[in-house]
Amino acid sequence: MKGPLGQLMRQAQQVQDNIKRAQDEVAKLEATGESGAGMVRVTLDGKHQARKVEIAPAALQEDKEFLEDLIAAAINDASQKIDAISKDKMAAATGGMQLPPGLNLGL
Repeated sequence: MKGPLGQLMRQAQQVQDNIKRAQDEVAKLEATGESGAGMVRVTLDGKHQARKVEIAPAALQEDKEFLEDLIAAAINDASQKIDAISKDKMAAATGGMQLPPGLNLGL
């Protein structure tokens, strides 16, 4: 295609390639969340899959519900970190351009 429509299609393809590259980078990331002043640490990958859980011996002395809350908080912390990194990488991939909701450019 030639003209403005062809140029728009090329730009859309470039954005799509950039988004795919950013998604691949995010999938390879790891982020560690912690809770209880470091009593529990959880490492997630970019797909939000748990890679590592560390529980300090002092945390094992706490009651079950408290430990469960610490684990959940550490998971949430790591997840929020992955989401923030992902958002930054996607913004960079699209050149800061806001894509309309539902527009996935074939992804």
